[in-house]
Amino acid sequence: MNLLRIYWQGMVQTFRNPQVRKLLVLIFVTIGAATVFYHFQEHWGWIDALYFSVITISTVGYGDFSPQTPVGKLFTVGYILCGLGMFVITTATFAEQFIQRLKQQIAQNREPPC
Repeated sequence: MNLLRIYWQGMVQTFRNPQVRKLLVLIFVTIGAATVFYHFQEHWGWIDALYFSVITISTVGYGDFSPQTPVGKLFTVGYILCGLGMFVITTATFAEQFIQRLKQQIAQNREPPC
């Protein structure tokens, strides 16, 4: 079995894990709520609001724009403090499950992945 196939099967099995799916839903709901907030509070377009929500929660933070209203700034502080923890837990759980699945696939095939 080639590495790409093992990788793909690991991804599929990881997404079947209920814990991973719940965490992903939580992250998407959080990003969606922040997107709606920024759209209406900061009067940003939907794409800009989504973009800012994703780069903020993932700590990329390009700095190309930021909230200008006091309410927007306060919301962003809370969003970072709560959202970052959720994002890290989701990413770590996904990675852990994925690595376990890959190890299982490789062990089952007992072939070198390359």
